[in-house]
Amino acid sequence: MAGLPTAAAPVAPTDAVLVAATDAVPVAATDAVPVAATEGGSPLLTYQDEATGERVELSAGQLGGWAARTAGLLRDGCGLGPGSRVAVLLPPHWRTAAVLLGAWSVGMAVSFRPRATAGLPVLEPGGDRPYDAVFVTPQRLDDWLEDVPEGVHRYLVATGAGPLADVPVSWLDWSTEVLRHADTPPDYAAVRPSDAATPDGTSIGAYGSVARELAGRLDLRAGDRLLVDAAEHDQPLKWLLAPLSVGASVVICANLDPARRDARIAAEHPTHIL
Repeated sequence: MAGLPTAAAPVAPTDAVLVAATDAVPVAATDAVPVAATEGGSPLLTYQDEATGERVELSAGQLGGWAARTAGLLRDGCGLGPGSRVAVLLPPHWRTAAVLLGAWSVGMAVSFRPRATAGLPVLEPGGDRPYDAVFVTPQRLDDWLEDVPEGVHRYLVATGAGPLADVPVSWLDWSTEVLRHADTPPDYAAVRPSDAATPDGTSIGAYGSVARELAGRLDLRAGDRLLVDAAEHDQPLKWLLAPLSVGASVVICANLDPARRDARIAAEHPTHIL
């Protein structure tokens, strides 16, 4: 699909400006995890944890609001922007989507580290230098296999509901810090298609082209609903950017029990499954 998705949805990096916080008015964030369906339709992004029963449904406006808060945290809270580098060591999750879209919307280059890369050398340019910001789960921070990169600003991102009970010295809880910022877009300069989306210099325009090409290979179209097994597909190009680039919605299933897979599919009514 050529051009931008509708203004009501947060967009993946495309041939035009990536603006994670949308023109839609976000629902005000509360101290609890937001759980609300889109007005008059299905949520844009749903997160379902089969192990804990946690379910989070976000409309386009709500996801845009959390991305805007993250953008405000990075730009106003940390003083970062175009040219800054951020390392993201997070699983498929609604909070990961907010972090990624928020970082891209202020022009940051994102180094995404899947769990499968734990212990492997980082080959990207500048990978041996501290990042301007680092986002990691408590589980990966405590994993002896992980080589969590150094960062000037360091945030723990929980995958469960609510704030973290224990935050190590020199780290901050994203779920607490992000609420200090508005759920409307900060006043930042427009991001250009030629700006870097990743530290290796891949541009936002090129990243968007790949996302749309992948959506085409998956036969995704506007209005489709993609169910993703989080354990099998941790690359955001698959579970976030490809569907959003064509206006499809996403259901992320964490800790999906193979014995209950058919029941989950029947409950979610997806048009496509990964």
